[in-house]
Amino acid sequence: MNALKINTDLTRRILVEFIRNEVERVGFSNVVLGLSGGIDSAVSAFLAAEALSPEHVWAILMPYKSSSPQSIADAEEVVKATGIHSTLIEITPMIDAYFERYPDASRLRRGNKMARERMTILYDHSSLYRALVLGTSNKTELLLGYGTIFGDMASSINPIGDLYKTQIWQLAEALGVPKQIIEKKPSADLWTGQTDEEELGFTYEDVDTLLYYMVDRRYSREELIDLGFKDTFVDRVRKMVVSSQYKRRLPVIAKVSYRTIDRDFRYARDWET
Repeated sequence: MNALKINTDLTRRILVEFIRNEVERVGFSNVVLGLSGGIDSAVSAFLAAEALSPEHVWAILMPYKSSSPQSIADAEEVVKATGIHSTLIEITPMIDAYFERYPDASRLRRGNKMARERMTILYDHSSLYRALVLGTSNKTELLLGYGTIFGDMASSINPIGDLYKTQIWQLAEALGVPKQIIEKKPSADLWTGQTDEEELGFTYEDVDTLLYYMVDRRYSREELIDLGFKDTFVDRVRKMVVSSQYKRRLPVIAKVSYRTIDRDFRYARDWET
């Protein structure tokens, strides 16, 4: 039995209810999300439309001049299929204006800037629509640190952050996400021809299986190697998980009082009103 196989009907019900509960309990009705044309944001959009109804979901399409036209077409297909609101905002003018000062900036710097520019737009629109920002980062990306802190990794709530990429594909099928989105190679679309698996150096299927046993099952290095994983692969992925821990937590606060926010005061509490 495939350890990563999920019950898509049950998972769908859990995530739909999660979105509805988390949005409504803090007094909101709407969500806003960045819609890239990729499978992760498509799944989040389909879930949100089902949880809140399409009129309460706002998708923002934010292409850069090097973005693939197919990505925009796929994002528009999701909008059509779900009936949610959409707005297209080109980020090319703001990105290019900034990098006029740094013409030799690396791809990494440019990609990080794009991710954070998009998130500032989402949070601006969250104020406009009085909406929570819906996350679109999956568990694989979060564990590997394959994302930009305070960029695409930011959100108010994230319905898909406990699903590995291969599980996202399963859920997408059940939700009726357009076939061309499910079948295309995953890409952050940061530059022409970029694909996630080529940049990472391994497939999602391989790394998801390793992460499942490493994280969910807490297998030791020796046990993982006994399962058939190469020691170099185990060590590399473990290093990626460990070194990106800072991306998965709130900023570390220096403790000088009795109840510090990220240590002692860490839970939701009902205050008297």
